[in-house]
Amino acid sequence: MQTAVEAIVSVLLLVGSLFTLIGAIGLFRLPDFFMRLHGPTKSTTLGVGGIVLASVIYFSTHNNYASLHELLIPAFLFLTAPISAHMLAKAGTQQRVPLSGVTRGRPPATGACADQGDTRTHDEGEASSGNEQNAEQNARPTREPGPDV
Repeated sequence: MQTAVEAIVSVLLLVGSLFTLIGAIGLFRLPDFFMRLHGPTKSTTLGVGGIVLASVIYFSTHNNYASLHELLIPAFLFLTAPISAHMLAKAGTQQRVPLSGVTRGRPPATGACADQGDTRTHDEGEASSGNEQNAEQNARPTREPGPDV
């Protein structure tokens, strides 16, 4: 029985560590702000969930009672990570953070972006073939400093 629990804990630790490593590599390697949001919010959250689940299983079997207070950590993380990523994405859209040419899914032609002069449609963003000329054409212009209304 003890060997089976240790094997499950080991697998959960390895899977959780792998997800965390993938999230850290994604944060480092992805080309622009909006793509980098996915590294820490998606895979790292799953990584922490796997590691904490391994901890719950290990300490519950060794202490002969359920160690559920550790579940507060991933619960808090699962609630706050998507909300913070959404807020960061909205702030990046409002500040007109430059996009990489390979970023798919441009901001809509209506709403806050259209009010500031961005009238491109979603189809124009997908037309890039990856070369520098198309990347420059599809890149969003930087916002000129000035008074905000």
